[in-house]
Formats: sequence, C-alpha cells, structure tokens
Amino acid sequence: MFELVFLGTSASTPSAHRGLSAHMVMHRQYRFLIDCGEGTQRQILRAGLGFKRLDKVLLTHSHLDHILGLGGLVSTLARWEAMEHFDIYGGRSTLRRVRDLVFGVALRGDKTPVTVNLIELKPGMIILEDEKFVLSAFPVQHRGNGCFGFSFEEKARRPFLEDKAATLNVPFGPERGQLVRGEPVTLSDGRVIQPDDVLGEEIPGTKYVHIGDLGSTRHLADICRDADTLVVEATYTEEEADMAKQFGHLTAAQGARLAKEANVKSLILTHISRRHTAREIRQEARAIFPNTFVARDFDHFMITREGAQKQTADKRQQTSG
Repeated sequence: MFELVFLGTSASTPSAHRGLSAHMVMHRQYRFLIDCGEGTQRQILRAGLGFKRLDKVLLTHSHLDHILGLGGLVSTLARWEAMEHFDIYGGRSTLRRVRDLVFGVALRGDKTPVTVNLIELKPGMIILEDEKFVLSAFPVQHRGNGCFGFSFEEKARRPFLEDKAATLNVPFGPERGQLVRGEPVTLSDGRVIQPDDVLGEEIPGTKYVHIGDLGSTRHLADICRDADTLVVEATYTEEEADMAKQFGHLTAAQGARLAKEANVKSLILTHISRRHTAREIRQEARAIFPNTFVARDFDHFMITREGAQKQTADKRQQTSG
C-alpha cells in the first residue's frame, strides 16, 4: 500500500485554489516528494505532514513550476531539521538548474550539517529497492530531454498459512521467519518443512505509476500495464488538442485513453489549467475511463490492490472522485 497526498495540482502558474506541482508519496518508513513547485514547503505544513524523514525528492523535469520550491525547502531543512543527507533525483538538464538554485542561491557560501546529493536519473534506473518494494525511473516525452516518470511497485508475496503451520507443529520463532523467506527448516524431531508446505499462492503487490508533464503517451502502455493507480497530467481538453500538442501536454481524454489501454484500475488527473474546472476535466476523462479522479490540493489517497481510495479529512471514509 502507498499513501499519496497532492500538495500542488495547478498547471504552470498557481491559482487561488491550486498550488504548483508537488506530491508526497509514503510507504512504510519512506517518504518521497515528487516535484517541488513554488510554495511547496508551506503546503507540506498545511497538510500536516511535516519534514521528518523527508530526505528524497524525485523531479520529473526541469521546468520552474516543478522545481522552484527547492531553494526554500533545502534552506529550511539545512537549518532546522536533524537530517544527515538530502537526495535530489532528476535528469541531467534538471540537475543543472537545481545546482544553480540550491548551491548558487539557497546555500551559497553556507556550511550546513546536511549533505545535499544531486543524483542523475537514467532510463530504467532503480532508485531504491528493499525486500518489499522497488522504485524505478523511466523516460517520458515532454519538452526537452531528461524527463522522467516513476514506478512504485511492491514485490509479490506468498502469505504464511497459520493453519498449515499449526498442523505441522512449526513452532513460533525464527523457523517461521525462515519459511517466509523461502528457506526450508529442520524441526527438533528431524522433519524438514519446505516453504511450499506453509505458504499460499503468490499475491501481486500494489503498483503505482506517477507521470508528470507529458507530450505523448506512446510506448507508455506497457510501463503502466495493470497498475493499480496511474497519476498523469490533464492540462487541456480535446477542444484544445492542437495546443496540447504544440506545448507538449495531454488532454484529459488522452490520459484516460492511456489508462484504458494499460488496463489500470484507477486514474488520477492533475496539473489542471486555470482555464478549466475539475468537472470539465472529469467529465471528459470519465466518458472513456470511468474510474477517474481529478486531484485537488491536499487530496489524500490510499493506493491499494483495489485502486485509489480517496480519504476524507479524518482519513477514515472513502469518497467519490
């Protein structure tokens, strides 16, 4: 399961109700910030998330509405947060701008206890992997080179069958841990218990795909295939398809067609232009892909094998998109 909080959902410039692109993804002990538009650190505070354990930023591309908040955020973290390192991931052209912003402006001449690492993304790069999930980057087409999307995917697991273990008199303790890890164990009476004796059928993990600004959905269906949730931009409607193509963006219908082709469970659209209401974007997309949400600032979703479940303010009840 992944938690997703939208901190900024506007396209290009902020509006009275939408900040610039920023999204928080949480999984177990990990916290990731995807993009960091102007004003992001205030949005983090307004959302009640705080800065604790926020040591990784994933940047989709180099445009200022996606990175300009990094200067203030890094400055705050360097002075007030007990953090050893802060890792910023992006394409080569993105990191060139970030280097000027962070080291040329925000931290110019300062010695801080926080080490800021700029890490260049490559197509197919594994950003983080542990025993339960893997985070990877893939290239996307926008304006210019070095634009990326991100795939968060839990690894498949086999559930431990307590009733079978009890029948075989497998004791509680390290023996059960070995079996869960796929290792056979020898019991005190000499019997050898194989993992297949106590593990059920494999259960796929949750898959969440996040794409920022996008000019073409070509070649992305396989990457998004069977995702439980896909997040992608919807700056324009079909009436403006020519303008969308000119500026390297998508219409709501194009995002919905990608979701349908890739057989995802749920679609969340963001990066909404001030010229459109959420209702207009939602209606166009739902005509093609019904299980579509249009994100607003501070929307909170739980991403599970059932798709995206939108949380109310008390985070207990699911609401409609």
